[in-house]
Amino acid sequence: MTRIPFVIVLLALLFPRLCTAGNYSNFVVSIYCRAYEVRQMTNFVWLSNVWNTVGSQLKVDKVYLETHRDGVIPDRETIARATQFFESRGVRVAAGIATVANERNLYQSFCYSTPADRKKLKKVVEYTAGQFDEIILDDFFFTNCKCDQCVKARGDKSWTQFRLEQMDEVARDLVVKPAKAVNPKVKVVLKFPNWYEHYQGLGYNLEAGVKYFDGIYTGTETREPFNNAQHLQQYQGYLIFRYLENADPGRNGGGWVDTGGMRYADRYAEQLWLTLFAKAPEITLFDLRQVQRLMQPSDRGAWQDLHPSFDFDQMMASARPDAGTSAAPATISRAAGFTFDQVDAFLGKLGQPVGLKSYKPVNSAGEDYIHNYLGMAGIPFELTPKFPTVAHTVFLAESAAEDPKIVDRIKKQLMNGGNVIITSGLLRALQNRGIEDIAEIRYTDRKIALKEYLRGFGNVIEGKSEITIPELDYITNDAWALVSGSAGGIPYPLLLRAGYGKGYLYVLTLPENFGDIYNLPPEVLTQIKRTLTRDLFVRVEGPAQVGLFAYDNNTFIVESFLPDETDVKVSVAGEFAKLRNLVTDAVTTGQTETPGSGRFDNGDRRVSFNVHLLPHSYAVFAAEK
Repeated sequence: MTRIPFVIVLLALLFPRLCTAGNYSNFVVSIYCRAYEVRQMTNFVWLSNVWNTVGSQLKVDKVYLETHRDGVIPDRETIARATQFFESRGVRVAAGIATVANERNLYQSFCYSTPADRKKLKKVVEYTAGQFDEIILDDFFFTNCKCDQCVKARGDKSWTQFRLEQMDEVARDLVVKPAKAVNPKVKVVLKFPNWYEHYQGLGYNLEAGVKYFDGIYTGTETREPFNNAQHLQQYQGYLIFRYLENADPGRNGGGWVDTGGMRYADRYAEQLWLTLFAKAPEITLFDLRQVQRLMQPSDRGAWQDLHPSFDFDQMMASARPDAGTSAAPATISRAAGFTFDQVDAFLGKLGQPVGLKSYKPVNSAGEDYIHNYLGMAGIPFELTPKFPTVAHTVFLAESAAEDPKIVDRIKKQLMNGGNVIITSGLLRALQNRGIEDIAEIRYTDRKIALKEYLRGFGNVIEGKSEITIPELDYITNDAWALVSGSAGGIPYPLLLRAGYGKGYLYVLTLPENFGDIYNLPPEVLTQIKRTLTRDLFVRVEGPAQVGLFAYDNNTFIVESFLPDETDVKVSVAGEFAKLRNLVTDAVTTGQTETPGSGRFDNGDRRVSFNVHLLPHSYAVFAAEK
């Protein structure tokens, strides 16, 4: 047995307050340590200095010590001593493995067609399982290799099919089985990256994750939303956790955030709280190196806008109030700690997330990330890889076309009295597959440039900028346009409705550039949201880039992703008359709206409230009678 070095015992005596992790009430906070930093942990002076800084600004429950990255493998003695260091401070320890051959070479993966790389992975797994009872695989568990051996092994299969089959076998035979053989108690968790639309293209497989591994984990990092090659919008930090939770209920261990591409401290904080809004039981900060980054004076403006009541200078110089140590310069850890303290104070008052049910089959693609663009416009989604048969209203994007039975599912939903909302992209994909049996609506090759929109009869609303949509043809009086744009005095449908059986089929026309959803006038978005969110108890009306997060106990969060202050209207079901702010406990009485009587109005009774939001901020409410 390796003895605990005297320096660790001495540090525990000198800093007793830092030796016990301060748990949050509603989630666990973890820090991931790369193999490079783990290797450096032979230097206990460096390690104690780093941890005293981090621990004085953030309450940490757990660390992951990585055993492989880029061929770097910390030795067994270093890992043992580092484990003892953290455990002596009340911090739980687990292992991490980055299955990447050369991260700097465009994330060069192992080649699983060659015996050498297969042997190497198996050896790393066995080495790790021999030291830990929990292992998480960082999000490099894929293959992007197209070497001669891979080309030959692929044969006449598509790269997607070949990689799915190969990684299925790798998961089973090179990871899980070897780990369990060495340590039957070991829990092996597969972390999925944030690019969920393209998992299958590199062999990531949710089905394999559920089938072989003891749990899964979610990459919720979204970084900067603009000019991002991955098209990651902020709402995705929430949505992707919900999708993976619905793929493997109760076994999605948490969300994972890094500081990559972060220009301002508040953008980092936003990723953290969106992960927690999704009810992630654990949040992992990647990585020990990144959380030591000093907060800069340039962070002041964004942070002060986000937290106007908080003294930025105080944060820059302060430690955690209960840390029991002298102040250290504020780091990213401080930003995380402040954010966690805020969210933990109200998170337990929220129920389970609810939203517009949407079906995205496993290993499907089409209209990439459209749910996130619509989520940024205030439509809360509950994305699932299983068709939600019990939902009254179901939303389907083009990715649903991957299900060969999708038209039959749509017909059954409508015949049973439910509603189905499909996108223009799915309409195109289902033409000549039976969708015309429901309504003869056709996706044409014509494109229309819009800048005007119709409201009622004769009223025209001017848009912020011109957007391009596909033109849909439909039969008058069989389908009706609920929302329309106008070009040259000619209306073009943005939202169509057609009856079938006891239900309604809706077709939502999407802009050719999904970012143009943000350029739709608030009045047009409100008309669309009145249909898409009609089954929810709450709706937010206002400009795009204001999100809504709803929960099953009549609580909700409204968040502005805008850079300026904004006012929105929150509308709740008529049974509720008041809103209680769950942060300030202030109670507001709303104003009853007159139910609409128009042909296309829902006719439901609502109570509305005006809500003022600061830039990049949120407000938390409970609807009360």
